[in-house]
Amino acid sequence: MNSRNDRAFDIVLFGATGFTGELVAEYLAEGADAGTRWAIAGRDKAKLEAVHGRLGLSSDVAILIADSTDTDALRSLVAQTKVICTTVGPYAQLGTALLKACAEGGTDYCDLTGEVQWMSAVFDAVNPVAQKSGARLVHCCGFDSIPFDLGVFVAQEAMHERFGVYARHVRGRMGKFSGAFSGGTAASMLFMMEQATRDPSVRKRMMDPYALYPAGTAPGLDESDQMGARWDEVFDSWTGPFLMAPCNTRVIRRSNALLGFPYGTDFRYDESQLCGNRFKALGLAAGLGGFMGAALFPPTRYLVKKALPSSGEGPDRAARENGHFEYFVYAHHPMDSASDIRVTVKGKRDPGYGATSRMIAQSALCLAHDDLDVGGGIWTTASAMGRTLVKRLSTVDITFESD
Repeated sequence: MNSRNDRAFDIVLFGATGFTGELVAEYLAEGADAGTRWAIAGRDKAKLEAVHGRLGLSSDVAILIADSTDTDALRSLVAQTKVICTTVGPYAQLGTALLKACAEGGTDYCDLTGEVQWMSAVFDAVNPVAQKSGARLVHCCGFDSIPFDLGVFVAQEAMHERFGVYARHVRGRMGKFSGAFSGGTAASMLFMMEQATRDPSVRKRMMDPYALYPAGTAPGLDESDQMGARWDEVFDSWTGPFLMAPCNTRVIRRSNALLGFPYGTDFRYDESQLCGNRFKALGLAAGLGGFMGAALFPPTRYLVKKALPSSGEGPDRAARENGHFEYFVYAHHPMDSASDIRVTVKGKRDPGYGATSRMIAQSALCLAHDDLDVGGGIWTTASAMGRTLVKRLSTVDITFESD
């Protein structure tokens, strides 16, 4: 195994011909972390050359060829770089071979998955290999779940700095946002639903609030994610279910476990969407319930697929640049409600594209260049990169502000 410092590239972007992948390439080409040695990779040379030309990439940006199913090609690919940054999903369908190749090759890795059933399924086999090789593998480096995972991390850090304790209960509330689903996200969600209809074990993992806990760890006190309309007395608002909560909540609980349970083994986290009134909350609950129900059955899943963007599709530049999001974290002081802490996470640009492409790019740059105090294994953004990534994100208009 060659030394990381002897490798030709700092970052290889796998999936550069996809809609989000090309946005990541465009951002890296703008000069983020000047001097970074990077390349674009995928299975179709002609499409990669088209992206290279369309973005006016430097001749120093190489084109590398590998298919998601070609194990030998993937091993050759990961041996050339410090970090693989992959936007190729659904990861449960297309990501396992690359993840394993990185673990075996001692190559750091970041992705955009929100597929809890896949993350929980590959952990036992891949994590020990990564620990041995030193590869740091980080899932969920986009809108799911960076703002949420790091938002709770920042709130807990502030609580401990000010009062010497951690919150045992944290609420996450999605505020206003403007943006759209990516075609890749839609494909991942539908593939996950298809797996759930075929395999009872997948359904079980999807429903388990502690699906991403390390093996052998006793579960905490949290139960199922919110599905109906509820009044939140802290935010003085009606709330409804948030589509990404089934991923975000599990990632945040995993961060607590990987950090050594600083928040306590009885830590609770719940997440929902703020709604203007009860009618909107009920409508959101009914709409999401209907969508999930339709996605579970093949005939109606086909109709859902037709209504969602296809993989490779996305909004135009104006829509991406004009998008935004806000997310609120409320950390309850364990003994004094007057000392509760609130963190507001704000992001410019469309969360699913403009913001996400910068989040994963900064995650890859962080793994490639920054001094991180973690060894090999499968990590979350909070447990692997924490405050270092928070600082980086401020350069791409994603901020974490505590009261």
